Amino acid sequence: MIRNWIGWLLKKKYIIFNFLIALDCLKASQVQQGENQRKKNNKMITPILIGAGGVAAGAVVMFIIQSTLKQSAMTVAAKLKAEAGREAEHVLREAKVTARAEVLKMRDEAEAELKERRREQAGQEKRLVQREEALDKRAAGLEDQQRDLDKQQKEIALLRERLSNREQELTASISRQIDELERVAGMNRDEAREILLEKLKNEVRNESGLLVRNMLDEAKERSEKEANRILTYAIQRYASDCTYERTTATIPLPNDEMKGRIIGREGRNIRALEAATGVNILIDDTPEAVVISCFDPIRKEVARQLMERLISDGRIHPTRVEELTAKITREVEEDAYSAGERAVLETGLTGVAPQLIKLLGRLKYRYSFSQNVLQHSLETAYFMGVIAAELGLDEGKARRIGLFHDIGKAVDHEVEGSHAAIGADILRKHNEPKDVVQAVAAHHAEVEPTSLYDVLINACDTLSASRPGARSETTELYLKRLEQLENIAHEFPGVESCFALQAGREVRVIVSPEKVSEGEAQMLARDICQKIEHEMNYPGQIKVTIIRETRSVEYAK
Repeated sequence: MIRNWIGWLLKKKYIIFNFLIALDCLKASQVQQGENQRKKNNKMITPILIGAGGVAAGAVVMFIIQSTLKQSAMTVAAKLKAEAGREAEHVLREAKVTARAEVLKMRDEAEAELKERRREQAGQEKRLVQREEALDKRAAGLEDQQRDLDKQQKEIALLRERLSNREQELTASISRQIDELERVAGMNRDEAREILLEKLKNEVRNESGLLVRNMLDEAKERSEKEANRILTYAIQRYASDCTYERTTATIPLPNDEMKGRIIGREGRNIRALEAATGVNILIDDTPEAVVISCFDPIRKEVARQLMERLISDGRIHPTRVEELTAKITREVEEDAYSAGERAVLETGLTGVAPQLIKLLGRLKYRYSFSQNVLQHSLETAYFMGVIAAELGLDEGKARRIGLFHDIGKAVDHEVEGSHAAIGADILRKHNEPKDVVQAVAAHHAEVEPTSLYDVLINACDTLSASRPGARSETTELYLKRLEQLENIAHEFPGVESCFALQAGREVRVIVSPEKVSEGEAQMLARDICQKIEHEMNYPGQIKVTIIRETRSVEYAK
């Protein structure tokens, strides 16, 4: 309101100034006309005087207006100053409130972080206590086992002593019976033995000669067929239906602090890693190491390289994880395709579809019993080519079958079914020859063989897989195989004990001489071998040794 009034007065001031300037101009023009016109203008003196009075009145009004404007301006300035002070006070008060809220927020965050660290420390202390308790229990268990062993050893010593006394009694009894027989027969043991042997020699000599001749003739007739059958089954016997894949990778860490950085605040980094790569990252009590687990070998390789680069770089956050994952995925795919191309060039194949080359390259990251599947495929292709050339078969086709026989393992974790059937379907979709598809489908005897290539791929696959040092097995499978060998031998009557030797390649069976004769021991060895062949899967061959021992003990006094 006051500002509007002051503006109105200022507008009126400019009007009065313009009026006064106009009056001065009029007066100046009248003076210049000269004295000659003064008389004529006497009648105009009165209006001029009136104008002069108006000017004086305007000056008075101007003075009043200036005084009023000055007072109004001072009033407005005072009000503006008061408003500015209040606004400054308000701003200061808001700043204090904001600063106090920020301090409270920082204090809450610090307290939350302190609580989290205390919680982690409490968890670590709890785990240490549990581990100590477990170690105490294990130590107590070992002490109990030691006491049991000592007790058993004492019992065994007593049993041995009783057995020794019993043997002495039996020996004395047998000696008395033999002396009585010699007295009744009127001859000693040596004379009776010579008479019996001479009689048996005369009776058996003719029969044994005829029997040996007939057995030799029969053996000659069956030798070639039996040899071929043994060679065929021996080659196929190496094949194994059980495989074990390496689905984990252990990444070393520079220190245990890196585990916390990998996990991130509230687990955001590890969640970003698992979401970007599709693997499981296991962070346990193992010092300075994390484990990556995944059935997809490509994803596992991407995650392994990603983790190594993040650890070496030190910058671990979700955005960095996504960028490196996309980059490493492209690099791994390019490397896989290059590996497939090298495999095709090494085997000298032509007309291979790019998709098949890509799948072959993915086998570079797949392992079976710790044997690289791509290297195994190249070895099989080489064996196929050499043997096919010796047999007069198509060497190029044989190498093609050998290289593609395990191509189904590149996607068997994504497609349901055996890798032989999956590989045959893939080759059929890419217009590979029918005999190549048939051989790949039959290389594990899942399909009946229809050509020599079907049998040859089975033999060459086994030859590459079972050569010394090509594959290894886990401790769990190894122990199960040894246990199964010993259990099979224990199932037969007359077996006292058995031992698996040479990493399961030999079984020694100890039988009771009273229950198993010499002829039955040979039959028992064959029966155990047949049972092992039907019930077990194993590489190479297993030797079965039957031990039948008779001991005669006497003591010189």
